[in-house]
Amino acid sequence: MRAPRLTDTSLRDGSHAMAHRFTREQVRDVARALDEAGVPVIEVTHGDGLAGASIQYGFSKTPEMDLISEARSVCTRARIAALLIPGIGTVKELKEAAERGVEIVRICTQCTEADISQEHFEIAKEMGLEAVGFLMMAHMRDPEFLVGQAKLMESYGADCVYIVDSAGAMLPEDARERVAALKDALQTEVGFHAHNNLGLAIGNAIAALEAGADQIDGSLRGLGAGAGNAQTELLAAVLDRMGANPDLDVFGLMDAAEYIIAPMMPFQPFPDRDSITIGYAGVYSTFLLHAKHAAERFGLDPREILVELGRRQAVAGQEDWILDVAVELAHKKKQGAA
Repeated sequence: MRAPRLTDTSLRDGSHAMAHRFTREQVRDVARALDEAGVPVIEVTHGDGLAGASIQYGFSKTPEMDLISEARSVCTRARIAALLIPGIGTVKELKEAAERGVEIVRICTQCTEADISQEHFEIAKEMGLEAVGFLMMAHMRDPEFLVGQAKLMESYGADCVYIVDSAGAMLPEDARERVAALKDALQTEVGFHAHNNLGLAIGNAIAALEAGADQIDGSLRGLGAGAGNAQTELLAAVLDRMGANPDLDVFGLMDAAEYIIAPMMPFQPFPDRDSITIGYAGVYSTFLLHAKHAAERFGLDPREILVELGRRQAVAGQEDWILDVAVELAHKKKQGAA
């Protein structure tokens, strides 16, 4: 197995778990530790990407552009990446991020909507940035469909296309099949981004690597949305045992997770009842609170609502379905009791 390129996303995906409250000092400390441990790419933005700070997604304690500058200022080897979701981030934010030190942009769409990313890829390439495509909620579509979406991103100029297990819903075979399909069909590199809602983030990442993934993601101590991501320090240890360590300092990453990230974390992401439900249902973690409110209002178990949303393949932006589903389930429950 060839050693993959690792991107640490503690300072982006971890922003969700931190309620977007990272400080300048925290970002410097984390970025410095990752850089010293040999992590080649460090992602820094609001959890929902460039311009994500808003009433809809949550405001940041510190402007994300300042956090990008802080990370860049302490890194001597690592490259800084930013996430951009078309419809949230714009070219304006991308240009400023590049001025602040971003060299890689990860352009993120639903796995059914790659066609909305063309302008962003083309502009990123015109700016001289490395451009990486993210196909979110990739568990929702079969490998053949994902190949078609990935080819669109490749045609727009993507240097790599990621299979993204946004809900932590995949089993190892799901990850393996999807990555293998992209590797067979694309000329560009293929990546994999895991979440741990079913406790399979490390296993899925290894399955993706066995299928030929060129890039993988992690976060220190798993800091991320839902049950968190594949733990960077665990990935480093496992890759080292497999003889595929891309020059990562395993002990240094262990220390960074233990002594830098852990003290600042408000909680340890892990597969608790809510996170398992998200992975089992295959829906976004952002649906959870809304489902709980609707369940309380209509006398339901929120898990019933989430599983039904998963069956309907609901994605971000369809939160209005939650109330509709709750009303329907409550009606059926009432009829059944009659």
